[in-house]
Amino acid sequence: MELRQMEYLVALADERQFTRAAEVTGVSQSGLSAAIRNLEMELGTRLFTRTTRKVEPTEAGLALLPFARSMLSSATEARDAVVQVSRELAGTLRVGAEQCLGIVDVASLLERFHRRYPLVEIAFTQAGSHELLTGVRDGDLDAAFVATSDHVGVLPRTVLGQEPVVLLCPPEHPLASRPAVDRDELGGENFIDFHPSWAVRQLNDDAFGARGVHRRVRFTVNDVHAVLDLVDRGLGVALVPRHVAGKPQAARLVAVPVVPDGAADWVVSVVTGSDRHDSPAPHLVELLDESPAQNLPL
Repeated sequence: MELRQMEYLVALADERQFTRAAEVTGVSQSGLSAAIRNLEMELGTRLFTRTTRKVEPTEAGLALLPFARSMLSSATEARDAVVQVSRELAGTLRVGAEQCLGIVDVASLLERFHRRYPLVEIAFTQAGSHELLTGVRDGDLDAAFVATSDHVGVLPRTVLGQEPVVLLCPPEHPLASRPAVDRDELGGENFIDFHPSWAVRQLNDDAFGARGVHRRVRFTVNDVHAVLDLVDRGLGVALVPRHVAGKPQAARLVAVPVVPDGAADWVVSVVTGSDRHDSPAPHLVELLDESPAQNLPL
């Protein structure tokens, strides 16, 4: 069994769909499918059951999963151990991120960075994407994980992934039974949304503005879990990145797809801007290139 096969296995078990698993592992969907089939042939058993809507691990797949995670973790620790003794890095890494990015698990990434470079002090800031970009541009941050393409300017930027937004509402809401909803139908709804410094708020405002639809934002908050709580209480609906609907706090809520209308997707990037010659930021970005699937929350 190869390490790459284990990476595909873990991603597919976590995402429960080939399209998303292929995105997070940086491989084509056909390549991932072929790798899983080869692994099943090698082991002589089915590891996943496939339906038109979902992929589920079999008992054999579930039995293999902890060993796959252990193999990936051991490989990561081995690389970090080699780097640690071969490269000394010190100083301070000033990094920021918007909350609950989904595409990248910043906490896990910082854990890896610390294990590899234990002499580097880490100063972590959590804020809205527009505020973080200002911090990078002003030299207060070395790197930031943001969810916007606006106001980036000439700052070095690496796109990590993207998602559409979905409408989140309680199951008793009239729109909850719809297969999809058009933004033109949402003008009469009460919305719960984020502070204007958050990228998704700007994305939502721009999408409705482009269609000439006025919407009422009744609650403005600065926390993902506050949005989910208020929607669950029936105080309004919310347009959020698709992965937010998969959080445990959203288990009772219904995610309704939004009809594609040319509006921009929610895009996550890492932006760097420090011109300090000793900035640790390039070494942080380096970790993203080594093993993309390991930066995603499990």
